[in-house]
This record gives sequence, structure tokens and C-alpha cells, in this order.
Amino acid sequence: MTSRPFPPKVSIPLNRPALVGNELLYIGDALRRGQISGDGHYTRRASATLENLLGVSHVLLTPSCTHALELAFLLLPFKPGQEVLCPSFTFPSTANAFVLRGLRPRFIDIRPDTLNLDEGLLEKAVTKRTVAITPVHYAGVPCQMDVIMRVARKYHLAVIEDAAQALGAKFQGRMAGSFGAMSAFSFHETKNCNCGEGGALVLRDRRFIRRAEIIRQKGTNREQYFRGEVAKYSWVDIGSSYIPSELQSAYLQGQLEHLNAITRKRRALHERYTRALAPLESQGYLRTPRIPKDCDSAYHLFYILLNNAAESRRVRLFFQKRGILSAFHYFPLHLSAMGKKYGYRAGDCPVTESVSERLLRLPFYSTMTFREQTAVIQALRDAF
Repeated sequence: MTSRPFPPKVSIPLNRPALVGNELLYIGDALRRGQISGDGHYTRRASATLENLLGVSHVLLTPSCTHALELAFLLLPFKPGQEVLCPSFTFPSTANAFVLRGLRPRFIDIRPDTLNLDEGLLEKAVTKRTVAITPVHYAGVPCQMDVIMRVARKYHLAVIEDAAQALGAKFQGRMAGSFGAMSAFSFHETKNCNCGEGGALVLRDRRFIRRAEIIRQKGTNREQYFRGEVAKYSWVDIGSSYIPSELQSAYLQGQLEHLNAITRKRRALHERYTRALAPLESQGYLRTPRIPKDCDSAYHLFYILLNNAAESRRVRLFFQKRGILSAFHYFPLHLSAMGKKYGYRAGDCPVTESVSERLLRLPFYSTMTFREQTAVIQALRDAF
């Protein structure tokens, strides 16, 4: 019996989280302060940093972007059976957040250029049961929020932005995540600014703030107690534990302070990939990402679109032999086991289906060296 060979050691990963500032200093300070359970000094500080960055009045940190999305849909007065418009090309958390509340996904196809929700398909997808739109800013490139907000206003729909990948991105000079009634950000280790796991819920509608605090605090009015508004706190509403630890928040604050520098480095890497791969693109081997003129990207990831699924697999295996990790991205939600339960089938979102088969993510991280990126570029040239 022959043994299967081990795969080659990865020398260039897809992502590499790194210390960029005072993360360890702040974690040590949090320990010395004697409170590490959350909603202390660093939770308040990181929340304020995000509020200033986004130009919003209220941010609540959460253990993940998934939790932020779930909290958003807990706050809205929706009924089981109502529908939410969202792209099929996204992570399951986008849909799970409202499916958990008994709402149904109405999947929208994506644009072939940005891979964002195709805003031109929104209006004809609205039905009497539609109550919300959840656009996803893919790869850090904002959706066309002017059209999305116009449709939302016309049909009285709530907009909850999934801005997991878009911290610092702008649409027409305005921050992604500052358009909808609520938005959610991610600080997972793969994100531009991270704390291992983590998220944030942005609340632009002040009517939701008090109840969001209660739900986030396990259904208690504990925040009101801390502000001296009640003599003691108790169970007053539904809720769960949506609070990150002080150690997470301290680490995040150290990262957020360097967001501009992180974005500049990622932009330089993104632009170098684009320039270096231009000859392969002109020869028809692949396509690089598109960023509309009215968008400032967060440069969350870099992908290429190959001509077919076989080519994508071939290039991925070629990279693997070189010790370079690459990866596909989302499997269409409408073709998943859950999507099929809602009656979706192949052909319902043709652009999503095509992109999902052909997309390949290249190594891309803030501390990527010139030598590492050159190795990836050369491997891609050699693959053709």
C-alpha cells in the first residue's frame, strides 16, 4: 500500500494577521485595569474611534460581524414569512441573521464588474412581503448605495448594510456603513483591522439604541444601571450575550489607530497586482477586480476571474505546488442545501453561478513583502 504524499509546505499564505501598533501595550493595560469582561475602557475607546471614523453617533462592539447582523434583525419589527433582498454571493451569516427570525431570503444576482448586488434588479424583486435590503460591499468596494437607498425609500424598506469587508471604504465620498439604518462590520483575523474575532453594529436610527443596549446585555437594562438611570437592573426584554471582551477591544484599538496606513499599504499591493497582471488580462487569460470611479475601496482582498472552473482549479493546484495558498470564495447561497429549501435552483442567479466557479483569491495581506508578491505574480505568469 502506498502512502499519500503530504502537500507542500505553504510559504506564502492567503492571509497573515500582524501586529501593527500598540495592541500588546493596550492588552497589558486592560489587564492592569482589572476589567477584562467587556464594556470597559477599551470597548468604549474603540467604539468612539469607529464613531469618529464613520461619522456616526452610535457604535456597539460585538463578538463578531455575525452577532452584529443578528442583533440588527432582532431590533426590527419584522414578522415570519416576510422577505429580505440580499445577494446570493455572500457568506451564510448575511442570510442567517434574518432567517433565524423566520424571514425568507430573496436572492439577487450580482454585477459582473464589482461582484456586488446588482442594484438594477432590486425594484422588480420587491413584493408585498419585502421588508428590507441587505447589500454586501464585496472585497471592500461599496455597492451603488444611491440607487439602493432610493428603492428602499420608495417601498419603505429597511437597509442593513453588511460592511464586513468595507471598513474605510467610501461611496461618493461617504463612508460605507453610514447609509442604512444599521450596518455591521467584521474584525475577524482576515480583515484589514482585526482582533481575531470581533464585530460592530452601527446604529444610525436613534430609536434603536436603547433596545440594542438591552438585547446586547442579555435582555437586561444593565447599561441604564451603569448610567445611574435605574436603581438596579433586571430582565426586561429578549437578549443574548453580544459583548466582546476587553482584551479583544484593546487589541482592536491598537489596529484601528493604524487604519489609514494599513489601507495605503493594501492599496499599493492591489495596484501592483493589477499592473503586473495587465498583460495576462489583455491576452484574455484572466480578469482583475474593478473599482468604479465613485468608489474608494478598502482593498480587503485581491481576486482574479479565470475563464472557467477547470482553469481556476488548475491555477490553484499550480500555486499549491509552489507553496502558495490561493482559494475560491463563496458558494452561491441559492444553490446551497438551505437555498434549495427555499425553492431556488441553478440558473436563478447566473452571474453569481459563473463567478463562483471562476474566482480565485490571491495572497493578500498588509505585511506582504515585495518578494512574496513577486513570487505570486511570477507563479501566475508561469501557470500560463
